[in-house]
Amino acid sequence: MTGIPASAAGGSSGAQGAVPGSAATSGAAPDPSGPQNAGAENSGTENSGTENSGAEGAGAGNSGAGNAGGGSIGAAGSGSRDGERPARGGRKIAAAAVNQASLWNVANLLTMLRLVLVPGFVALMLAGGGYDPAWRSLAWAAFAIAMITDLFDGHLARTYNLVTDFGKIADPIADKAIMGAALICLSSLGDLPWWVTVVILGRELGITLLRFLVIRYGVIPASRGGKLKTLTQGVAVGMYVLALTGWLATLRFWVMAAAVVLTVVTGLDYVRQAIVLRRQGIAERAAALEETEA
Repeated sequence: MTGIPASAAGGSSGAQGAVPGSAATSGAAPDPSGPQNAGAENSGTENSGTENSGAEGAGAGNSGAGNAGGGSIGAAGSGSRDGERPARGGRKIAAAAVNQASLWNVANLLTMLRLVLVPGFVALMLAGGGYDPAWRSLAWAAFAIAMITDLFDGHLARTYNLVTDFGKIADPIADKAIMGAALICLSSLGDLPWWVTVVILGRELGITLLRFLVIRYGVIPASRGGKLKTLTQGVAVGMYVLALTGWLATLRFWVMAAAVVLTVVTGLDYVRQAIVLRRQGIAERAAALEETEA
């Protein structure tokens, strides 16, 4: 043991991990008896230098004190790689949380309020036999709140980017529900002819169904005539909900007549737009298919 050369001693110190790379500079020849893996070859510049424990940070477990030093480096490297996966998953969870939270925006809350007002309106409308002026006034208040929120929720959703799938479906349902409930109640009480109710509700339900049928080709935007129709319908039905007499009762008849005319005219215009939109969509799909085949 006393005749071991200084270079071999350097190799054993490399096996202990005291001075990484010392065996490589001492010029010792590889010893096939065992120090080869623990000495110069694995603790030198090849594995414990810049390649594994440096810039790449892979840490194969061969530098310094054998597997101990490399294990720590490998743990750091694998930790950074594993850390990427939670980051991606975290982004997905965060996105899902944002989508879930967006359901409860102010526009959707107004739509939900209109849906809740429908049964309340019917109860107030039919209370006291359906002809009590006080109950009819309360029913008118519920109807007015529903119509006012209808004017605001769509505007808020578009202005502040609060459009959601729930809003797209629930908003037209809430509109048709409150209007349909008012018309059916008025016709049931004999205040409004049934044919008026059938024309208005038939048009509203038909156009809503038409929108869903052509949505694959595009969206039919609300026209100015459609907005005027909605306003006129709301005013006319509101006047019929109230127990009016005299010239106000005559005025509400003409307001309802204007609402019926606008209902039919705008309904026909929406049908025309749907036909044009469908034709354009079919033509665009055919053109796209020809380009892909070419």
